[in-house]
Amino acid sequence: MSLTFKRYIDNLRKGLQLLNEDGVLRLTQCLKRAFAENRQVFICGNGGSAANSIHIANDFLYGVGRHLGKGLRVHSLSANPAILTCLANDISYAEIYSEQLRTMAGEGDVLLILSGSGNSPNVLRALETARELGMETAALLGYDGGECLNCCDIPIHIKLDDMQVAEDVQVVVGHLLTRLLQEWSNE
Repeated sequence: MSLTFKRYIDNLRKGLQLLNEDGVLRLTQCLKRAFAENRQVFICGNGGSAANSIHIANDFLYGVGRHLGKGLRVHSLSANPAILTCLANDISYAEIYSEQLRTMAGEGDVLLILSGSGNSPNVLRALETARELGMETAALLGYDGGECLNCCDIPIHIKLDDMQVAEDVQVVVGHLLTRLLQEWSNE
């Protein structure tokens, strides 16, 4: 076994062990409320986290919907390159998510941030806008959690200095949330 392979698997194992069950269960309850009250869920991130936001939105829409009869009303704010580049060009890259929230979100809706560092200006602005709108907020964070750690209602922090593992754990949490919501349909 190569040293790189072993280190990666060891870090992935550590990342999963650092996962906070309480945070995941709190986020599950938040998503259940959103579903029951017909609220919207918005997900965003940058780079690999943006890709993960699209993946998780798909699972919340269809994966959950297969079991509940309909899925969550979910949007990946990272999904539309025309909107992203328009807002980045015409306003500011820091506003690409907050401007979408100002247009589409409302009180009681949910914002889920995916971020390795927790310090990207666009996700911090999204959290600020979400608070102004009365939204519930959660964040899946790596490294030291950054500024997002103390700016959201439900932080799920994987304190590990490895961006790829942080992004891997984001998908694991997304799949776990999907499974927990699917099981809810059987209760």
